Amino acid sequence: MKQFILSIALASSVLVSFGQEKRTLTVEDYEKAKGFIVKDLDNDTYVKFENTYVLDRYESRKPYFITGDDGKKKRIDIYKLIAKEGMQDLGIMVFYTNEKGTLYKACMPHFTAGPKVWEKYFEDIHAIDKQEANFVLKLSYVLSKEFGFQLYKAANAGKDISKEAGTYGTDICFPGTMQVSMADGGTRELASIRPGDRIITVDPATQQNKVVTVKELTSHAPKNYAITRLTLLAAQETITAAGTEVALSGKVLQATPNHPVLTQSGEKKMGEIRTGDEILCLDKATGTYRAFKVWHQSESAGGLQPVYNIVADGGSTFMMNDVMVLQK
Repeated sequence: MKQFILSIALASSVLVSFGQEKRTLTVEDYEKAKGFIVKDLDNDTYVKFENTYVLDRYESRKPYFITGDDGKKKRIDIYKLIAKEGMQDLGIMVFYTNEKGTLYKACMPHFTAGPKVWEKYFEDIHAIDKQEANFVLKLSYVLSKEFGFQLYKAANAGKDISKEAGTYGTDICFPGTMQVSMADGGTRELASIRPGDRIITVDPATQQNKVVTVKELTSHAPKNYAITRLTLLAAQETITAAGTEVALSGKVLQATPNHPVLTQSGEKKMGEIRTGDEILCLDKATGTYRAFKVWHQSESAGGLQPVYNIVADGGSTFMMNDVMVLQK
């Protein structure tokens, strides 16, 4: 199933001079760009390829150095991909170096690119995400910081989700792949939870854990449910001479649009959550709970699947993917 790519997009449309044909990224361009190599990421700010393309370090930005919950530091460098003739923007090249020195490359198309190019892009970054844990999350953070005011096409997988026929209704539930926080400190997929299982509830006021027992796992018949997806981040940035150091922790939560969540400004339905809202999440590094900011919210048809909800013998919340949600 395609995952949402969290708030990533280009800064603005290219300005094209009168009478000049607009150049967009083609599949052929895209495949060539994936082979481009910048020999010295510290010093090479403007590199030409095949006398046809240019990589220009975006606004002379120094790299981002991102450390996630695992304590491992990743480096991200971003360049504008430009067609030399007419100097038209084609996209953004990302060079991602992990703590072992392994380099991964991604070419995010300009939003004017066609659907086949976008499909290639999403296939590639999800393939990298399988090898490099949380690659998409870190990529999303950097690109949305830099290009956050042109979100639509990238955030919605290059397609117009308003035309998708997601099923809306009174079912207040989660996809079965969401992870439930268990009393033993581990997590389990929601679909595998059974009556008698012991799970964690958190008091929103005191942020203290309590163990409750599952009375029932409610299951709703498979439909193409509309699913709201929240990407939540807690980030601390420090500007250094070498670049921007970021301590980053991220969560992703999916549910039907009508499931209730407690934000810092009060109870809201998932579909009513907006960028900037804050929700209590587990900080794995400290084992405590703190507010994470909603970095991106999207909604689309989730594909044919059952959805589930837990009925417990106490508490008002439970932890889903380390995010505090309300019992319905």
